This record gives sequence, structure tokens and C-alpha cells, in this order.
Amino acid sequence: MIETIYLYHTLGGIGLRRKIKELGLLLFILVVISGCSTSNNVTLESNDSKNGNGNEGTLIIARQSDVDNLDHHFMSTINAASVTHGKVYEGLVARDKNENIVPLLAESWEQVNDTTWEFHLQHGVTFHDGTPFNADAVKETFERVLDPDLGAPKASAFEMVEEIKVLDDYTVQFILSEPFSPLLSILASHEGGIINPKTIEKYKGEVIKEPNGTGPFTFESWTPGQAIILNKNQNYWGNPPHIDRVEFKVVPEETTRVSMIETGEAHIAEPLSIHMIETVETSKKGNVYRSEGFGTEYLGFNMQALPFNDVQVRKAISHAIEMDAIIDGAFNKIGHRANSLMGSKVFGYHEDLKAYEYNLNEAKRLLSAAGYANGFEATLLTMDNKERINLAEILQSQLMGIGIKLNIQVLEYGSFVEQVNKGDSQLFLISWRNATGDADYNQYNLFHSSSHGATGNTLFYSNNEVDELIELARAETDQEKRLELYAKAQEIEMEDAAYVPVRVIENLAAVAKNVDHFSISAAGYLEINDILIN
Repeated sequence: MIETIYLYHTLGGIGLRRKIKELGLLLFILVVISGCSTSNNVTLESNDSKNGNGNEGTLIIARQSDVDNLDHHFMSTINAASVTHGKVYEGLVARDKNENIVPLLAESWEQVNDTTWEFHLQHGVTFHDGTPFNADAVKETFERVLDPDLGAPKASAFEMVEEIKVLDDYTVQFILSEPFSPLLSILASHEGGIINPKTIEKYKGEVIKEPNGTGPFTFESWTPGQAIILNKNQNYWGNPPHIDRVEFKVVPEETTRVSMIETGEAHIAEPLSIHMIETVETSKKGNVYRSEGFGTEYLGFNMQALPFNDVQVRKAISHAIEMDAIIDGAFNKIGHRANSLMGSKVFGYHEDLKAYEYNLNEAKRLLSAAGYANGFEATLLTMDNKERINLAEILQSQLMGIGIKLNIQVLEYGSFVEQVNKGDSQLFLISWRNATGDADYNQYNLFHSSSHGATGNTLFYSNNEVDELIELARAETDQEKRLELYAKAQEIEMEDAAYVPVRVIENLAAVAKNVDHFSISAAGYLEINDILIN
């Protein structure tokens, strides 16, 4: 009873502080609008040109954080991939607005047998420097990611590819070592982007710094910590974009990002925090964009770190968290509670999976059985995001009820990712944006023993039975049987209390009212190719 009362007052205090912050935020935006410019005194009105048909020269996107790199074979975040995927780079296949797999650089394909996929390529496509796109380019791209000397983190996504066989200039086969059902879903994600062979030759074994693909935008420049600039590909083989130029500006402070919508200095500001929704909705120049994602937010345990290598400790924490209070307190009832690390739109989502229920007595019993009757002290890592910080504070107060003292460490996004990937953590708040819409991307990257670290398994989770189930599901061609295998794997992972699911990801952005046809895919990629600026 004492712990419940304490939590109630803590949430009330957080709500009061939030109202004070929001009042200050509104005053801040009014000051910005009335008297100053936020970005080197350059406004869209003076910088951009109109072409007379409702389109405008430059689309400016104000983003919270910079990319970690521009190489699809080394990227560890959707945040980075969103800049180049479908814009600079394209794959053999893609997902349409309904998340169905559709042709792109491959005009058609067929599965010759269980281990052979044949792709028939588009004719007349060139890379940005004029180099022809052909079967050799496909071969060189995938041989690069699989080159053990390169050491690309994304190599594991294609480890089943035994050979890329060129039949002629426009026909290529993927010869697999074993059946692999999710192949098309991975080829549709940023990992499947086809790279100019000349770029591969230029950078050899290094990370690519100047991306060159077949997409509707060409790469101009990247000034780390400031901006990435793309230009319209004047020789694009497909439907050309309506805008001439895109500038991804790094603007860490959210109030500044949102004010840039109001002052006309940006067309899109993302991500948008839940607590800024009302501010944008009541503004004269902005709208709120919302859509459900493939992934979820969760509390992760580093299972190689004491005392989180003990399943009883992990279960105790899972039972000590009152998730409904968190959805209300940290997320203001936006989005819904997760029961796994997959959103409901992902193939393989287990609707009947049960997360741990709030049970403080059971939590105390488990902690005592683990030898921590008086609790312990630990560090919780989070990125510098308002909701995550609020979530961390609520977890801090809830776990105090079983004697666990959490020290919250807030890190800049890039530093946070790097530290978690290295395993320099105990507990961490993170999200996983499934890039393919298939459970394999979630299960293999997050839970397979071979994926520890930057590949995705920052839980450093290992379970032989789960490894086997994941491998069987990859090879299984019967989709119903795949669902059964993934369901069993998820049940074991939950029994191992490898993580605490929090909330299904909801994509949020502030969008200027004169911008049409912007969207964020369920995987989390910004979709800008069809944007109109009126």
C-alpha cells in the first residue's frame, strides 16, 4: 500500500512539472516567432524557389540527432537509414503504402526452388554518376556486405546467401545455403540497397562516406552534427520527386525544432514528443502526423551484467512495474501497451503472449530468493528524449518499492547507442524499429546468440532452444508453421524475462500545413518522394 501511494504522488508531481514546462515552452515559441530566426537567419521564403505548380525547391527536415554513418552495411539505426533508404539507395524490391512487397529495381522475380531466387532487373537504370545498373552491380553489393574482411554488422542479415550468380546483364540469382523465407522482406529494407560498384571500389574496406545509388535523390554533402543535403536526381529512372532539394538539419532541442515550423524555417520536425502534440495542434502553421510502427519500446537487461544475469532479478523487476501507470504518466495515454518486441502489424506477432503482471509481493519474493532482500543499486541508461526520461523517472520511483535504487544516466542519442551496443550497460530504455515487417528481423537480430552487440542483441541474450526455433522459422516455407515457431520462441523469451515490453511505437512528427503526402512507414523510414509543398 505504501508503494502505491508513493507512485500516485510521484506521477502527480511529474504532471505538475510537465504543465509548468509546457507553459514555458509556449512562451518560448511566442518569443521565437515574434523576434528571431533559429537557423543562421535563413528562412524558406528567402532561400527557396517556387516553380509555379505548387512545388517548392527545398524541403527542410529538422531532426533531433545526426546519423551514425551513411553506409547501409554499417548503419545501426533507422534514424540513419531514413536519410538514404528509398532516396539515395534503392533495393530490388520495396514495400508499398500497404506494406506489401512490390517490384523496384527488379521488375519481377521467381523462386526457382527452395534455395534459389531469380530476379529480372529493370533496364535503362543508372547510378547517380551514370554508371549502368545491372546484375554485376547487384552481385558486387552483396559480396561486399558478406566480405569477412569488411566486418559489416549487417552481414548476418545475408549469411544464408551462398552465391550471387549473374546469368546475364539483367538476370541474377541468389543461391542460398538453406531455405530462407524472409529474403524478400530483408531485400526491401535498407540493408538491401544497391550500391554503385565504383563507390565500392573507391572505399574498398572502409565505411562509405559518399553514398551513390539509383534513387530519386543524389548525395551532396554531410556536415556532421549540422546537416545532410540531397538533391533531386535529374536523370531518375522512375517517377521523379516534386522537390528539388532536401536538407536534414540536426536540431537537438525540440522547442527549437517545433518553432522552426512556426517561423517557416522547416517543413517537418521529428521526432515529436507526446507532450508537444497539443502545442502543434493549436499552432497556426503545423499539424501532427501519427502512425503505428512495426516495433516497440522496451526496458532491456544486459544479461551479462550483475545482477541481471539472474532470471529471478529480471522477473522481480518485471513484476514491480505498473505499466498502465506508465502509459498514462509517461505517454499521456498515447499509444498502447506492448506485450512483446513486435508491433501488431509484423508477421509473427504473438497476440496471445502475456507480459508480466504487476505483483509487488511476488517481486519482493523473487528478489529475496535471488539474494537481494534489501535491494541493490543500478544504472539505467536512456537517450535524451522527453518521454524516455519521464519513463525512467517513473521506473525509478516504482522500483524503489522493492529496494532497487536506479541512477538515471541520460546520454545523447549517438553516445547512447554506442554504449548499449558495446554492452557498457546494466539497464537501458530503447526501441526496436523492425525494418522488414517480418518476425525474423526482430528475432534473429534481438535474440539470436550470434547477434550480440551492434547487430541488435544488446540484451546479450543466449538460449540454445530459441536459437534453434529462430533458425527453423527462417528455413520454414509454410507460413503457418513459421508463426507457430515464432510464438514458441517469444514465449521462452518472456519466460526468461529478457526484457520488459513497454509500448508499441507510434511515429510522431510536426508537419507544416503547406506540406502534403508526407508519411512515416511502419518501419520508421521518412517517406518524402511524393511530398508537395503548396
